[in-house]
Formats: sequence, C-alpha cells, structure tokens
Amino acid sequence: MEPAFLIGNVTLFILAIFLGFELITKVPATLHTPLMSGANAISGISIIGALFGSNVAFDGGATALSGLLAFVAIVLAMINVVGGFAVTNRMLNMIAGKKRGGA
Repeated sequence: MEPAFLIGNVTLFILAIFLGFELITKVPATLHTPLMSGANAISGISIIGALFGSNVAFDGGATALSGLLAFVAIVLAMINVVGGFAVTNRMLNMIAGKKRGGA
C-alpha cells in the first residue's frame, strides 16, 4: 500500500471522527431516538455492503481474512439494527401510552 494512500485514508477517518462527534454533541436529547431510526437505515446499508463483501470473499476473489471481516460486519450491523428497532419500538409505546379498554 502506498504511503500517500494510507495517509489520505487515515486523515479522512480522523476527520470523520471529529465531524461525527461535533454533530452528535449538537443534537438535543429529544431528537436522539429519531436519529437512531435513521442510523438503523444506515446499518441496513452496511449489511448490504458486508453481504457483497462476503460474496467476493467466498467466490475465491479474496483471502479468508476478508470473509471473516465481512461476517463480523454482518453480525455487528444486525445487532445494531435489531437493538435500534427495539429501542424505537419501546419509545413509540411510551409515547402512545396505554391503549384504552372497552368499545
């Protein structure tokens, strides 16, 4: 790997960390749960990308390490999606309150 390519990628990663931190700290507490729903959609896109990566890894186009990393990415993204939807569902149930009984 060329040093210029590596330096560019590391710089982009560090800038993304700072930008993400600044964005999250500016969000009011009442908007965190709706933003988590949006993050679930982004994790869904990550799952699709990891599935493509695992397909390349197991078709003989890459090493076993890339297949392992794709599997780990799928597992972590699925945990994030399921947990995020569970939290969103719980929040919506709290907002809706108890259902009224009777006709």
